[in-house]
Amino acid sequence: MMPDLPPFGWHAFWHTWHLNLGWLLFCVLAGVGYLVALRRARGRAGMPVHPARVACFYGALLVLAWCTASAIDGYAMALFWVHMVEHLTLIMVVPALLVLGSPLTVVRAAGDERWQARFDRVVQHGPVAVLTHPLVGLLVYSSVIFYTHMTSFMDQMMVHPWLMPAEQVAYVVAGWMLLVGTIGDEPIRWHTPYLFRIIILIAAMIPDTLVGLVLMQATTVPFPDYMMMRPAWTMAPLDDIDVAGSLMWVGGDGLMMVLAVGIVVALLLGHGRDQFLGSWLDSARTQAFYEHVGTEAERSTSATIDDDDAALEAYNRMLRRLDGSAQEPGQRP
Repeated sequence: MMPDLPPFGWHAFWHTWHLNLGWLLFCVLAGVGYLVALRRARGRAGMPVHPARVACFYGALLVLAWCTASAIDGYAMALFWVHMVEHLTLIMVVPALLVLGSPLTVVRAAGDERWQARFDRVVQHGPVAVLTHPLVGLLVYSSVIFYTHMTSFMDQMMVHPWLMPAEQVAYVVAGWMLLVGTIGDEPIRWHTPYLFRIIILIAAMIPDTLVGLVLMQATTVPFPDYMMMRPAWTMAPLDDIDVAGSLMWVGGDGLMMVLAVGIVVALLLGHGRDQFLGSWLDSARTQAFYEHVGTEAERSTSATIDDDDAALEAYNRMLRRLDGSAQEPGQRP
C-alpha cells in the first residue's frame, strides 16, 4: 500500500509532509471562530480567560495540524509504533490543550445575557449534559482504545481508507469527553469534586495499561492484513507491535499521571480546594466532625471545620474530654 515511502528516519521525519485538507480546514475555522468570540467577549466584559488558556487553545490547533500533516501521519500505516505516537497525541495531548483553552467559556462570554441563557440550556441539559459527564467520557475513552486496538479495526482500515480519519476524529472527541470534566473549568453541568477527578484519571490508565500489556505479550500478529501491506524496510511485525505496546503503556499512563499531578498541584496552590470532596461528602464530613467535637450550640455558630482556628479549638476540646479533663467555663472540675 505504501511502497514509495523511504525508510523512516530523521530526514523523513522533517521532510515528509502532505495536505490533510479536512483537519486543516477544521483548525482554521476553529482558530478564527475562537478569535472572533474572544474579541466579542473582551469588548463586552473584558478578557474572559487568562492569556495562557488562549495559548493552550492555539497550541492544540498547531499540534493537531502538525500531527495530521507530518511524517507522524504519513508513516502511521507503515509503522505501528508511529501510529501509536499519533494515537497518544490525538487522544491525550490535543484534547488536553483544547480543554485548557476553555473554548466553551469563550463562546458563552461572547454573547449577551439571552445568548448565555440559551447556551446554558443547551450545554447543561439534554444530550450535551450526558456526553460531558466524566463517567461517560471515561466509558467512551476506554471503548475507543479497546475497539481500535483489540479488534480487526486496523485491518479494516487497509480496506476502507476513510476509517483512518474517522479514527482520528474518535480519538480527539473521546479525549475531549474524558478531560472536559476532569481537568477543565468549563460552564458544563457537572462540577466534579477534585478527588473524583483524580480517581477518574487514574481509572483511565487501566485501558492504556491493559492494551499495552496485551500488545507487548503478543506471540502472533494481531493485524495480519495491516502488517502484510507495510513496506519491506520496516522492522519485524512482532517487534513493531512490542514497541507500540510499550508506548501505549508507558506513554499513556505517563501522560495521564501528568494530568493527575497537575490537579494535585492546583489544589496545593489553593485552586478548587473547597471542591475537593464535593458538597455531599463535605456535608458528611462536617456532620461527623461535629458529632465528635461539637454540640448543637457549636453547630449553630458561623464557624466551619475549614475555619482553622475554630477547628483547632474544637479538636483540643475533644482531646481534653478524652483525657477526662474537659472543663467548660464557669464549671468546677
